[in-house]
This record gives sequence, C-alpha cells and structure tokens, in this order.
Amino acid sequence: MRVVLIHGVATDSRVWSGTIAALGSSVTVHAPDRPQSGDMDIEVAALAPLCEGAFVIGVSGGATLGLALAARGVEFTGALLHEPAAGSLAPGLLDEVARAFRRDGVAGFGQALYGPSWTPAMTTATSATVAGELAMFRAFEPEKVGHLADRITLTVGQHSSPARHQSVRDLAVALGTDRQVLPDAGHAVHLEAPAQLAARVRVTPRADLGSYVIPPFP
Repeated sequence: MRVVLIHGVATDSRVWSGTIAALGSSVTVHAPDRPQSGDMDIEVAALAPLCEGAFVIGVSGGATLGLALAARGVEFTGALLHEPAAGSLAPGLLDEVARAFRRDGVAGFGQALYGPSWTPAMTTATSATVAGELAMFRAFEPEKVGHLADRITLTVGQHSSPARHQSVRDLAVALGTDRQVLPDAGHAVHLEAPAQLAARVRVTPRADLGSYVIPPFP
C-alpha cells in the first residue's frame, strides 16, 4: 500500500516526520515537497501521478489539494482530508490567518494557522510564496468529486474552532463524503496527534470500490 502525504502552506515534507514514524514500515510513504507555486493547476499536475492509486492524507492546504485532485478525477484509493478550505461555504474561514500574515509575516501566519506546535523551522517559504499560496487557497471553490466521494473522509479536530467544525460539516454534505471528528487534536493534527492519522490508514479493503474504507473512530 502506498500513502501520499500532502503538506499545506508554510510547511514542507518535514512536517510529516511524526506521521511517517507512526505509519511504520508496513506501508510505502511518499511525502513530496510541493512546488508551492500559488497556481492550482501546477500543484495538481505535480501531485497527480504520485497520488494515482495511492491513499492520500492532506492537512489544511494539503487537504484542499486532495479535493482538487478528486474533482479532476485522480483515482486515489482513499483519502483522509483534514480541515480543507471550503470556498463560498465558509467565505471568512481564512480571514484570521490572512490578517496575521499581513501583520507578522510568515511567522504570524504559521502561528495563527497551526498554533504553538508550528515553528518557523518547519518551512523555507518566503513571504512571497506564502502570499501566493494563501491567495490560491482563498480562491478555491469546491467542486463535485463524483464516485470518489465514497473514498474520501473529511476530518476536523475536536479542539478546532466552531467555524472549522461548521465548514467541514457543510463541505461533507455538499460533496457527499464521510465526516469524522479527530479527538485530542486541532487544525495541526499532523503535529499534535500524528498517530490519529496513521491509525486511519489501517483500513479494510472494499472490493466493490477497489479501494479502502476508513473505519470510524471508537
């Protein structure tokens, strides 16, 4: 089984160290460093070949890219997408982090989005890179994902804001996906509780989908 980990803004592949350790050696893990181009077409084109036929985990912007991949028909076997952007379903969702970025640059952005688990050492992104990525994700509008809805679970952290919980609920309804709440986690689940993500990759094959079903949390 292959697992692809997609990072968000102001992070890179290093943010997945805890998740990779928790996954262990039973799966093949790919944690690419995205181009961080600020162009959705470029990002999807870079990720699509790797995600085809794999189980995808994305957090924050990485989750948003997972939805973009699904909308464009990339046939992953399953996806766990944690707190993606929701476009017009939650138009003010990224306002707070945008204000933090204008006020305090990359450091302010990372702290506002990911909380105290994030440090500036987790990214090499410049202010220009973060500005481009933030604009890209603020412009994102979710599209129908067709039959891939059955393979996607949207998640939200137990300790995330009410706005995040509402956005994930509304997005799951709009797209027809599963939705789960991750206990003892917030937005930065890959930093706060990586074992929560790894546990969800231990899935049960489902022959009619040729894919995987994520079991519910206890």
